[in-house]
Amino acid sequence: MLIRSLSARLLVLTVFFVMLSEVLIFVPSVARFRMTYFDNHLAAGHLASLALAASPTGKLDQPMTNLILRDVGAHAVILHRPNGMVFMLDSPVAPQPDVTFDLTKGNIPIWIQRSIETLARSDNRTMRVIGPAPTEPGATVELLLDEAPLRHEMWNFGVRILELSIVISLTTAALVYLSLQWLLVRPMRRITDSMTLFRQDPEDATRRIAPSGRRDEIGRAESELAVLQETVRQALAQRARLAALGTAVTKINHDLRAILSTARLVSDGLADSAAPEVRRVAPRLFEAIDRAVALCTRTLDFSREGAPPFTPSRFDLRPLIEEIGPAVASDNGLAVEPAIPHGLIVRADRDQLFRVLLNLAQNAVEAGAQHVRFTTDVSDGIVTLDIADDGHGLPPRARENLFRPFFGSARLGGTGLGLAIARELMRGQGGDLVLVDSTGAGTTFRLTLPAAEALQATAHRATA
Repeated sequence: MLIRSLSARLLVLTVFFVMLSEVLIFVPSVARFRMTYFDNHLAAGHLASLALAASPTGKLDQPMTNLILRDVGAHAVILHRPNGMVFMLDSPVAPQPDVTFDLTKGNIPIWIQRSIETLARSDNRTMRVIGPAPTEPGATVELLLDEAPLRHEMWNFGVRILELSIVISLTTAALVYLSLQWLLVRPMRRITDSMTLFRQDPEDATRRIAPSGRRDEIGRAESELAVLQETVRQALAQRARLAALGTAVTKINHDLRAILSTARLVSDGLADSAAPEVRRVAPRLFEAIDRAVALCTRTLDFSREGAPPFTPSRFDLRPLIEEIGPAVASDNGLAVEPAIPHGLIVRADRDQLFRVLLNLAQNAVEAGAQHVRFTTDVSDGIVTLDIADDGHGLPPRARENLFRPFFGSARLGGTGLGLAIARELMRGQGGDLVLVDSTGAGTTFRLTLPAAEALQATAHRATA
């Protein structure tokens, strides 16, 4: 469980990356160690050859020569001076070289390659090493060395590098772990705990996180979380109040509809009254009662929880549009033009779609429209239906709050529920309802359905 925590993962990753860096450094370091090994032996060999050059006879006895070669760690030392003089110290039985390394040639990749070859071998080759004399310009020193001691020193150097890398990686990881624990992990755990407590009881104001005042990303996250928690708490409180209010309104509307129905039945007898004044007032009374019943019905529909039941079917769109004209009151003179191709098949809830289109047509009548035109377009399996009227357009306040219940009505006394319910019905079918344009010359709404197919080729475009 510990390895799953953020701090433990950071600790493991820090150790891994430090060790990886040390491995990348190790290879050129070993190559450099090999070159230093050769340089040191060349310097020692040069000093030994100078002892031979300082001898009055130009020679040293064999015991002294063996002692010098042992200190140098070589089988033979040869000094080549620019003037052609050669000074050589060698053992009685000098081995033949197996490989020659000229330090005056080569580059870093070659040195790295030869270092890896030395580490990979297990035998003891005799190396002929040639390099410049460290304190005598133009002179060259030549050595015969065994490879086994070099390999041993290189492996010892590698072990020291590994031990140092482990110490560095653990120390770095510990420091990084403690720093991240203090700077990141603990604040994140505090934020997580606050979110968990808030989820258990969002309405409890005491479970809101108190920002620490930090000015970095963690501090901003704490501040934003505190604002979010307070916003959600207030929204939940408002939602609870609205839910209670909606329940009360639903009950009131239910009882009010019953009262209005009774009033409507009673008022039907007023139309046959002998009093002229009563017969003159009765139509207005009927109209007022009908508006009140319609208002109660729309309010109940909107306050109902959950989306209305969706019963999809495949049907021809044009006949549905042709039913809109007769459904609108005949005395308003509204002309409905279904500029829609025959055979355009859509998949939707026919009753709900008719209800939406009828609501838009009635709104056009209330806006003073004399003509409503329906046009369609099909693209990528999506059918777009535009409803354009020639009314006087929507006022600015209605456009700003068009689909907000009780705010978006364009007429005095309206509730704004019609368009809100219409959009809800369309979105429940996977489509949408939006306002395209509204000017003094008319208003255009656009309705989209998620899927459609055409039985005729002409159904892929709107008719002019």
